[in-house]
Amino acid sequence: MRTFWRNLIAGATATALVVGLSVSMNSAAEPKKAAATAKVEVKAKADAKPIAKKAPAVKPAKAPPPPWVEPKLPGGKEILTETGADFLKPVGELPAGVTVAKTAPTVELLMYPGQTYEGKPWSNWGDGCFANGKFYSAFGDHLSPQGTGRVFEYDPATKKLRQIVDLKSFYKRPEGTYSPAKIHSRLDMAPDGYLYFSTHRGSPSTTNDTYHYMGDDILRVDPKTAKVEVVAVAPAGKHCIPTSVVDPERMIFYGGTAAGVTDKKNPSASDVKFLAYDLKNKKTLYVGDAGPPRCIIWAKSTGKVYFVPGTQGQGEVVRFDPANPGTPTPIGIEFAARTCTFETPQGKIYCVASGQNDPDPNIYEFDVKTEKVKSLGAAAIGGVKYIASMDADPTGRYVYYIPGAHGHADRDGTPVIQFDTKTNTKKVIAFLSEHFRTKYGMWPDGTYCTVLSDDGSTLYACFNTQRGTKNWDHCTMAAIHIPESERQP
Repeated sequence: MRTFWRNLIAGATATALVVGLSVSMNSAAEPKKAAATAKVEVKAKADAKPIAKKAPAVKPAKAPPPPWVEPKLPGGKEILTETGADFLKPVGELPAGVTVAKTAPTVELLMYPGQTYEGKPWSNWGDGCFANGKFYSAFGDHLSPQGTGRVFEYDPATKKLRQIVDLKSFYKRPEGTYSPAKIHSRLDMAPDGYLYFSTHRGSPSTTNDTYHYMGDDILRVDPKTAKVEVVAVAPAGKHCIPTSVVDPERMIFYGGTAAGVTDKKNPSASDVKFLAYDLKNKKTLYVGDAGPPRCIIWAKSTGKVYFVPGTQGQGEVVRFDPANPGTPTPIGIEFAARTCTFETPQGKIYCVASGQNDPDPNIYEFDVKTEKVKSLGAAAIGGVKYIASMDADPTGRYVYYIPGAHGHADRDGTPVIQFDTKTNTKKVIAFLSEHFRTKYGMWPDGTYCTVLSDDGSTLYACFNTQRGTKNWDHCTMAAIHIPESERQP
């Protein structure tokens, strides 16, 4: 028995020794195994390729604008003479009651010379006139602080354009100082044989002291000699003069201004002034706040003028009487006027709302004798509604206009509209854009200048013209000969 227990203890001891040795050997092997594993991991990391980070998307470089190419008529022609059924094709569905002429007009298109460098852009902003058998129009390069505005004479007899004013050449101001880049006002002929107009800026950022801005001027030019003269230096102080009309019988220049420097967040009545200037005696009759931004209604028969103070939109109309110059007085009516005709033989003046912020600008008939107004209905025939020039024919029956003054007139086909004041209906004399776009790759795209000949047979226009660029970039002149059959009572 004793032998049994001795053997059992000896076996257990041996087993324990074996187990202990095994554990000891395993424990000693663990660090070596861990080290070996670590070495493998380090080697794996060293051999592994780094994960490439996703490169940020590179925006393609903006293509530089194409170099300026002086606009010219195709084939070196001086004039394009066009007619045909294309002019009578609407580009979309017309509103109920709007008709299209049965006979297409003949349209003559000319390129204004001298657009040899890139403007910002070359553009027309003011209305013209027809005087002594010739059409006068203006446009400019819109550059700033130094730009230029130009006046041209068109002679229907010779079918030639002649430049009679270049503002930059006239002023000859040092580089870096302000020089006007627009003639935004009307051109009006007076009995003394001079054309009167005023100057306007290219950009509002340069009508300040940094560019030695002192204000814009009233000028005149003798078309016969092309001699330009300053009539009044900055008659409204440090203001541009984008709006005007001349009373040729009383020799008064009426103007609406725009302040050189304004606070857009806090507009003031002093930002737009009304100016009445005696051209014969060269003196100011009146200058005051709350003037007309764009339209002055002149009644030939009475000499009185009317406007909506401080806005192109709906507002209370005021009157200025040069016989008793003083603060313009309200006349108890409201309407909107961006542009208007001259007084007709019936004593009526036709006006139209701007169309820029008005979803459906109306045509208004203003009676100068009663000082009452009547709405005649919508002016537009499509989606383009901004109208900046209107012309009544010598009979007072028809009024002509072209919507889309500030571009995109082509969306409605650049329509030439005849409004019948007797029936209050609209007829399109021609859709101009598609014919010229398809045939020549250039097309009329809006205007601030339409003028009727004395007999009402031809509508002249200075067009802002497209040639497939983002917007219009040059100016052309058109003579639209309205068929006699489309001008019958």
